[in-house]
Amino acid sequence: MSSMIDSLTPKSSGLEEAAPVGNEHTDIKKESPVDEEIPIKESTSANNVEIPNGSAEAPSNGSAGVGSGSGSGSGGLEPPTQEAPNIKNATAPVIPEIKIIRRKLNGYVGFANLPKQWHRKSVRRGFNLNLLSVGESGLGKSTLINTLFNKELYSPKDPRDPAAEKPTGVTIDTISDDIEENGVKLHLTVIDTPGFGDQVNNNDSWQPIVDEINSRFDSYLEFENKINRTTSTDNRIHACLYFIEPTGHSLKPLDIEFLKQVHQKVNIIPIIAKSDTLTEEEIFEFKQRILDDIKTQGIDIFEPTVYENDDEETISATKEILSKVPFAIVGSTTEIQTADGRVVRGRQYPWGTIEVDNEDHNDFVRLRQLLVRNFLEELREKTSHKLYESYRSEKLNKLGIPQDHSVFREFDPSIKQQEEKALHEAKLAKLEAEMKQIFQQKVSEKEKKLQKSEAELFSRHKEVKEKLLKQVKTLEEKKKQLENARLNPHTEPTPAPAPKAKKGFLR
Repeated sequence: MSSMIDSLTPKSSGLEEAAPVGNEHTDIKKESPVDEEIPIKESTSANNVEIPNGSAEAPSNGSAGVGSGSGSGSGGLEPPTQEAPNIKNATAPVIPEIKIIRRKLNGYVGFANLPKQWHRKSVRRGFNLNLLSVGESGLGKSTLINTLFNKELYSPKDPRDPAAEKPTGVTIDTISDDIEENGVKLHLTVIDTPGFGDQVNNNDSWQPIVDEINSRFDSYLEFENKINRTTSTDNRIHACLYFIEPTGHSLKPLDIEFLKQVHQKVNIIPIIAKSDTLTEEEIFEFKQRILDDIKTQGIDIFEPTVYENDDEETISATKEILSKVPFAIVGSTTEIQTADGRVVRGRQYPWGTIEVDNEDHNDFVRLRQLLVRNFLEELREKTSHKLYESYRSEKLNKLGIPQDHSVFREFDPSIKQQEEKALHEAKLAKLEAEMKQIFQQKVSEKEKKLQKSEAELFSRHKEVKEKLLKQVKTLEEKKKQLENARLNPHTEPTPAPAPKAKKGFLR
């Protein structure tokens, strides 16, 4: 170690200034002047180097060694510097100026992932669908629900005893179940209406169904009006599957009256039940009669919206679904084997097989696309934003509470733009009318000034003209006198009239 120190220390001077040894936190008992040279004494130990104070010589026992201070000096010696730093007179280091570079976002930002975020949130939260099934008994309502969701929501019913009495009115039955498909959960609620249209006198048979729809709206309205609201399941009815008996004629009075009672409260999807009892020609004519009755009676049914920004395939699929309304349906959960060896859901008849999932046999696939696959969320949105809001406004108006449309209206940029455009056009029209009025006023004032100046000019012209005529007359008289004097030189000229005496002291 001594040989290393000797190699680092110049032998000619024999004096070196104290430099930091080992750790940067080495204790300095007394500061030495800048120009003072402090010798470094070598200890007998290879690991200790003594640094004496400026006033007295350090002891030789190595008490100020490398190992003292805030840390162990296990590191090697650093080369001594030429000048020891002055701690008191040391100046603060100059901080370099930081240049801030501002860049524009020319590339990928990330908000294109918002649909994925919404997708993850929706899948985690789950979905719900509330269906209302209305129709006479024996039209296959329960079978169709089981076929739609591919699950036995309704167990097979026992044959009814012919001697048993029929129910005297319409009852409301509710069944709920959770269905999962590819990790997506759906809470399904089906509201059934047994007894509808089964009586001889069906007057007001729709009233329990209307009351059920209203009660669900009222419960949701009550939930919205609470001070402390928590997350609640939407119990409003999103769609009504109305089953029409396959008579092949037209809608019955009961059908028309019920549809007119509920078409402003729920999304109606008309269905021709058991369409395998009709031929293709009869189904086509029956659909046309039903659509004519719906249009004549002013009944609103659910029609999916065709958006301009959709691709051609989506638009054509939507138009194909619209062309199948009302849907001619055959429901069955029974699996049968066809002649070519395929296992399908359908019905077996002596004359052939009806396949439920075959678009050439019935409209079941189109109904499933409309109800579940493509437009389930649109059914929910229309129920929330249009049907419920209409009911809510009417309810509050009856209670004497005026509706503030600016509060509960969904913000639509296109509508906002149209409103701003209308306000701007109205403001422009007002400014144009004011400018026209000011212009007409100034024109009328100018016309009056012109008329006044014209009258003054006309009177002045007349006065000047009269003066000129008098001068002309006087000149003519003088001319005559000169001619007479030239023709009769011996005749004494008529004396000129004496000038009139001027009044005043100067004469």
